[in-house]
Amino acid sequence: MAVRVVVEPAGRVCWDEPVRIAVHGLAPEQPVALRASLRDEKGALFRAHARYRADARGQLDLQRAPALGGSFAGLEPMGLVWALQPDRPFWRLLKRDVQTPLLLELEVLDGREPAGFGEPEGGRVLARAVHERHFMAAGVRRVPVREGRVRATLFLPPGPGPFPGIIDLFGVGGGLLEYRASLLAGKGFAVMALAYYNYDDLPKDMKILHLEYFEEAVSYLLRHPQVKGSGVGVLGISKGGELGIAMASFLKGITAAVIINGSLSSVGGTICYKDETVPPVGMDHSRVTTTKDGIMDIVDGINNPLEGPDQKSIFPVERSDTAFLFLVGQDDHNWKSEFYANMTSERLQAHGKKKPQIILYPEAGHYIEPPYFPLCRAGMHFLVGANILFGGEPRPHAMAQLDAWKQLQTFFHKHLGGTEGTIPAKL
Repeated sequence: MAVRVVVEPAGRVCWDEPVRIAVHGLAPEQPVALRASLRDEKGALFRAHARYRADARGQLDLQRAPALGGSFAGLEPMGLVWALQPDRPFWRLLKRDVQTPLLLELEVLDGREPAGFGEPEGGRVLARAVHERHFMAAGVRRVPVREGRVRATLFLPPGPGPFPGIIDLFGVGGGLLEYRASLLAGKGFAVMALAYYNYDDLPKDMKILHLEYFEEAVSYLLRHPQVKGSGVGVLGISKGGELGIAMASFLKGITAAVIINGSLSSVGGTICYKDETVPPVGMDHSRVTTTKDGIMDIVDGINNPLEGPDQKSIFPVERSDTAFLFLVGQDDHNWKSEFYANMTSERLQAHGKKKPQIILYPEAGHYIEPPYFPLCRAGMHFLVGANILFGGEPRPHAMAQLDAWKQLQTFFHKHLGGTEGTIPAKL
């Protein structure tokens, strides 16, 4: 019997959904290596591999068989996806065109043969399969938005609606990233991926950001016939998390905010709203260190905003009636996300506001993405202008991403209303 790689379900699978990977037609207890590879839109190659042994019937099911070593070990049914690492150092996997899938090539290699030159594991290729991982569930609609100053893309779930509305914000680097919004729309939310600089006719840098722009985006979403309720949600990571806190502090209409590794103080630029200005927190470059691998570690470089003149950089979050969920990587080296989350909690409670929900993820780094995105442990920071340490260990980070994705959906459904979609629960 010919060796075959089987991926189930066979139909359209979104990036955040698990699949079952199996190999049929092997010899009883045959040692094999499985190799996964993927090219991003810029041609950068990502790879992962692991060694396995078939069962007594010559079958291999990654949901039952532990990996015996390689890029990961143990029972990791989706390890060949989350353990992908770039051949190019400091390269982060991003998806810019959400209307096309990423292609994951899976290969089975005979483990009885010695590995060839340059081969991570195994010998002759016994079988191959290509698995498509999509970013828009069937029926999700993609609507480009150019309304007033707002530059965005709105993703609407299938069905008549109306749906809970969410504004989705990314961090330093700018542009318009849609992959998280497009995936989240498949869970029953109307999600606006919002650009705020370095895109189209928007400002080229973040030196001064005006919250009136974000207010315009909130108004657009609240007026939209497919958006329900009197308020919207904000989902932000990194600088986007900082902006989520700023929006909740100054603007009306924000019912719920999920902050992924965000900051309570303005960092790297000034935030303005009407006649109020929040200056950036100071930096002390003498506290920036370098790892033994030569990567810059900036985690201690930002001043403590609770001390001296840097107190002026703190957002007045106590004005907010927003419900908050903080998702925190405890190994975040971009900045002290756990400190900021606790600081926000103390400030809210000191003013009689509801205590926010804080979920801590040990050994998770800065970029907590949707499930199965590979860990970006170090890479280019556009504000610093150098490769910096973002932190995280591959398996705990992968587990954190899976849990965070479930938590933020549950939180938004609870506070914005709506029907819970099916949420994948397996890594």
